[in-house]
Amino acid sequence: MTHPLDEFPITRKCSPRHPDRIQLYSLATPNGVKVSIALEELGLPYEAHKIDIMAGDQFTPEFLSLNPNNKIPAIIDPDGPGGQPLGLFETGAILVYLADKTGRLLPSDAADRYRALQWLMWQMGGVGPMFGQLGFFHKFAGREIADPRPRERYAKESRRLLGVLDRQLAGHDWLLGQGEEAYSIADIAVLPWVRNLVGFYGAAELVGYNDFREVQRVLAAFEARPAVQKGLAVPA
Repeated sequence: MTHPLDEFPITRKCSPRHPDRIQLYSLATPNGVKVSIALEELGLPYEAHKIDIMAGDQFTPEFLSLNPNNKIPAIIDPDGPGGQPLGLFETGAILVYLADKTGRLLPSDAADRYRALQWLMWQMGGVGPMFGQLGFFHKFAGREIADPRPRERYAKESRRLLGVLDRQLAGHDWLLGQGEEAYSIADIAVLPWVRNLVGFYGAAELVGYNDFREVQRVLAAFEARPAVQKGLAVPA
């Protein structure tokens, strides 16, 4: 018996045990956990498959058939628009899709929706690339480069971005304002990167993280959410 997911080659490499659930292909990186956290927050049934980027899983023909950009995460929703299966890559697109699918985590008011999307795009265009480059030059192979200018450049820009975030969060519970209703996919996109910058990358001192009290406050509230705690551990 065939299933609609059978048309996706990735399912031959990562065989679904629950083909009626959203299939998540990911790793617990700042980008990867965005989607698992959103799925947990929304209560959507899903099945997670580990894509080991250190082993090169992202370059296999099966994964490239789902994401030609060879990056995690990606999803397949067997119940996509019109009841047809839909494969998606890029976390911004996935987060908007999941929010629209459920009518949650993205304001229904048009103006507020675009305010949320602007912060989502801010993360994708600034926070992710800059924090990621700083992590490379501070923690990984970039340390072998004698020229200090690349690390200094990314540290300066990361600090600037933290300042933007700190000012936005002043007097706010979340990026869009106060109260649980202000919590959105924008927070889910931004805060895992902050967490990774000061945690895994160990760059807190380098960027002067102690100066950003509002960011620290909101990150602590984010990490305390049960859905966030679950999503951070996916895939196990």
